[in-house]
Amino acid sequence: MAKLRKAKIFTKLDLRWGYNNVRIKEGDEWKTAFKTKYGSFEYLVMPFGLTNAAAAFQRFMNDLLHDLLDVTVVVYLDDILIFSKDPGEHSKHVQEVLQQLAKNQLFCKPSKCHFHVTTVDYLGIQISPQGFSMDEKKIEAVTSWPTPKTVKQVQAFLGFVNYLRRFIPDFSSIARPLHNLTQKDKPWKWGEPEDNSFQELKRRVTHRPVLAHSDPNKPYFLETDASGVAMGAILSQRSEDGRLHPIAYMSKSFNDAERNYDTHDKELLAVIRALEEWQIFLESTPQPITMFTNHCNLEYWRKS
Repeated sequence: MAKLRKAKIFTKLDLRWGYNNVRIKEGDEWKTAFKTKYGSFEYLVMPFGLTNAAAAFQRFMNDLLHDLLDVTVVVYLDDILIFSKDPGEHSKHVQEVLQQLAKNQLFCKPSKCHFHVTTVDYLGIQISPQGFSMDEKKIEAVTSWPTPKTVKQVQAFLGFVNYLRRFIPDFSSIARPLHNLTQKDKPWKWGEPEDNSFQELKRRVTHRPVLAHSDPNKPYFLETDASGVAMGAILSQRSEDGRLHPIAYMSKSFNDAERNYDTHDKELLAVIRALEEWQIFLESTPQPITMFTNHCNLEYWRKS
């Protein structure tokens, strides 16, 4: 996704037939044999459900679009995203991909394709020149989610919003009462803390936060904080308007041992976890990294 920085126009393609576009190696068809009341059959093309199907198909797509990958194309399985920094060149970039698909007898599903748009939904995330935001369909699903009545319903809700946690500051702290309900041997009790947690997560989702594209040529600003049970962090960069804009959020719950740490160690652990989480951004930056924390004693951690 970092390659989409400065992209201004997008086209999304969805391949027809997915895995079935890959022919099984001649002589290996017997490995897919299955028996029915009508007789025994073998697949000639790769079916869904094979252990290595996803990896094999991704490798196939990477090889197919090798020269264009991360230059004008991002591909995940049968979802292809074409992007251009110069709108005038976008038609050329789309044509290059379509020619490569046609050459290999691969066809798209028109109803799922979007051409020459400035905002596109890709892999459950809305992408625009301004950055990344939540897919509108996912926002609607969360805001209309009924109050859970069972542990399984709580788990289903947490599983769904967990995909959106990158957009929700302090996710772990907010969701803690709901996570506690899913613990084994814990009796079901939906009270005020649980309802507040549920409603706050829904409220945070409706804010539709936008995460800015990262720019490796600009300095990074990292803000961390820790509570008794969890830590949170924000990675930001300063944009042209002079304000800090979030690139990513993260939050993690402390395990039983970490909850026994003193305040200083929890705050330091939050810094370490954040640096590990965003190592891909921070490790190679030539710019200084500015840290923000509300625990002043961390300034002297090397001397202690």
